[in-house]
Amino acid sequence: MAPRTAAASAKAPLTPEELAAALKREGLAGLAALRESLQAQAVRHRAQRVAAIVAEREALADADVFRNAIGEVEPLNVAVRVPLPRVPPSPLPLQTRLDEEAVLHEALSDEYDPESLLDTDDSLSYCRHGVREEVVRKLRRGAWIVQAQLDLHGMRREEAREALSEFIREAVKRGLRCLRVIHGKGLGSVGREPVLKGKVRAWLVQKEEVIAFCQARPHDGGAGAVLVLLKPGGTPHRHGHPQDHDARSHRDPRERS
Repeated sequence: MAPRTAAASAKAPLTPEELAAALKREGLAGLAALRESLQAQAVRHRAQRVAAIVAEREALADADVFRNAIGEVEPLNVAVRVPLPRVPPSPLPLQTRLDEEAVLHEALSDEYDPESLLDTDDSLSYCRHGVREEVVRKLRRGAWIVQAQLDLHGMRREEAREALSEFIREAVKRGLRCLRVIHGKGLGSVGREPVLKGKVRAWLVQKEEVIAFCQARPHDGGAGAVLVLLKPGGTPHRHGHPQDHDARSHRDPRERS
């Protein structure tokens, strides 16, 4: 490798080893190269120091700009933990619960046997326990005016059962007392047996609102209908007066074709 000359050392600083070799090789003439190398190092260090100062000032200037932009900042206090109350599930609406209880309460069984009751007689009349038998006799004689009637002709068993429950429920709301339920004589049934006749009586004895019933008089439907007496209560409807009977809404079965 060719020895490094003084002209080349002016362009780049010499390393300590190169300076020692230059002094040994060139003697006093190598001092010039040493001086140039030191000057170059001093210039480089000064440039680095100036660059560091400029960078620091720029950083401070940027911080001042940001601080002036956001204004004064107040330190946040320690956040206070507020326990959130547990939200209970929405309660079941009262009316919905009452309706469901009413449906269960009013469910009528087909397996109920009215013949098992003590207060029945051969005329298929019924008197709830605690009610005087005189009530049935008065009902049979027509002491109460029929205020509403339900015709179950053509209905299937399930349809008839639901219709009867709804009929009695509405009658209680209206404050009615005496009802007529037409179940038919079963002349069109298989074996000419009145299917609904026994079912209707079995359903009626399960209704707490029913205190008595009996087979209708001949002009009220005879063996094809039953007169039902409900216990007092519900909305007053002047049910004790014959003029309360609405002939327009409740046609006599004799008027049917």
